Amino acid sequence: MCLTVPGQIVSVEGTEARLARVDFGVAVRTANLVYTPEAKVGDFVIVQAGFATRVLSPSEAEEALEYHREMAVVARETPATPTA
Repeated sequence: MCLTVPGQIVSVEGTEARLARVDFGVAVRTANLVYTPEAKVGDFVIVQAGFATRVLSPSEAEEALEYHREMAVVARETPATPTA
């Protein structure tokens, strides 16, 4: 299972091969914008395998980030169970 977390573009470099620095709150990573040519500084994006694959509206990003915060709380409160 793959969980994606929205990140916010903080800078964009290049004209043809555009690369963005994307802030995920705990880390800043580089993402290629070839699949999201409309993406710009300030936009929230989903990044998979080093490529921004989708631009999110601010409300979509906030909703996804809230789900991740809720999952983190549940994970902290749930005791680990051993696997067989």
